[in-house]
Amino acid sequence: MGDRSQDWLRQAEADLKHAELSQREGHYEWSCFAAQQAAEKALKAIYLDRGWTFRYVHDLEKLLTGLRENGLTPPAGIGQAVVLTSYAFEARYPGPGEPVAEEEYKHAVDLAKAVVRWAESILEWHPT
Repeated sequence: MGDRSQDWLRQAEADLKHAELSQREGHYEWSCFAAQQAAEKALKAIYLDRGWTFRYVHDLEKLLTGLRENGLTPPAGIGQAVVLTSYAFEARYPGPGEPVAEEEYKHAVDLAKAVVRWAESILEWHPT
């Protein structure tokens, strides 16, 4: 199957774009979910680029811990992205929590952008 890291990074970019576009229609929950997906796929792209295995989980803390265990320490700000994990499930379903506010959405997209840009710098990404 070969190295699919570029494919995963391309998907991360698409999810990030989707997060930004969805907010224009006020779909903040969906935007936050897409932001989480962007960060998750970017981290998994790093695993693939390095030839490391990962579990198919949405837990960004586990993915970041795995990177550290393999000897790759993310920059300080990247660790903050773990808050996006809850959007993998909470933002997709109506529930007892409050709806996502615009400020929350903006923070989620900023965190996802940081993760995606970091992954791009590691993979020396060249979009096609």
